[in-house]
Amino acid sequence: MHTTLIGAAELSQHLTDDNWVILDCRHDLMNPNAGRDGFAIGHIQNAQFANVDNDLSGAKLGADGKFRGRHPLPERAALIDTLRGWGINDDTQVVAYDAHGGMFAARLWWLLRWVGHPAVAVLDGGLAAWQSQGLPMVTAEAPRARGAVSERASLTTTVSAEDVVANLATQARTVVDARAADRYRGENETIDPVGGHIPGAKNRFFKDNLSADGRFKAAAQLKEEFAPLFASAPQAIMQCGSGVTACHNLLALEVAGLTGAALYPGSWSEWCADPARPVATGA
Repeated sequence: MHTTLIGAAELSQHLTDDNWVILDCRHDLMNPNAGRDGFAIGHIQNAQFANVDNDLSGAKLGADGKFRGRHPLPERAALIDTLRGWGINDDTQVVAYDAHGGMFAARLWWLLRWVGHPAVAVLDGGLAAWQSQGLPMVTAEAPRARGAVSERASLTTTVSAEDVVANLATQARTVVDARAADRYRGENETIDPVGGHIPGAKNRFFKDNLSADGRFKAAAQLKEEFAPLFASAPQAIMQCGSGVTACHNLLALEVAGLTGAALYPGSWSEWCADPARPVATGA
């Protein structure tokens, strides 16, 4: 079972295995059609397309009418139905990939763990690693017979905006922001309406999890780099702009053997939508 990362060479040996499902998570925050267009031009054999906005996210407004962020978690039942549509069963090995160093594939990795499915891994180095090894791309789509994956006990934890607000007074938990340093500081904000960060949050840009070749750094190095940020992983809360790239930090923590950190799904996009919540700027 692969539960964090898988290499391109290893994946290439399982392209036709009935019990493996491969999902292409390519996306562009500024061009929602870019992922599907790229998939149509060429993708890994037997891969299916997973749309970040539709398949991996839920309604932006909650039942109370409040904004839940740009990429809220999908309803669990809806996600299970989507996973079954991709042919996933309880014993299926799932592999997610993208062309962005795992930026979007990690979201799918986290969601599967959220509904209790441990056999999910991200292609280390993504599509670039695949192509660098001369491995083939195809254009044909290969839908699968419907699966029967069941919802099981979650392997992840989450916190709400209210939890993060309550934590402001005690700082009992450390919030870690996965956005680029300039956006964390409140500079060059082009996506959300307010620039800045949650007061007390520390910054760990998700791309710092990767080596120059686009693959994840070694476990020991990741562990060393995360160590100064918080006392223990279960005491940490991961967030980003909309709950997507925070999952990259969560994957890196898992690779490093630092398990138990929580995700704040609404992240900055939900936080800054309420003017009553405080905003910090600068380093």
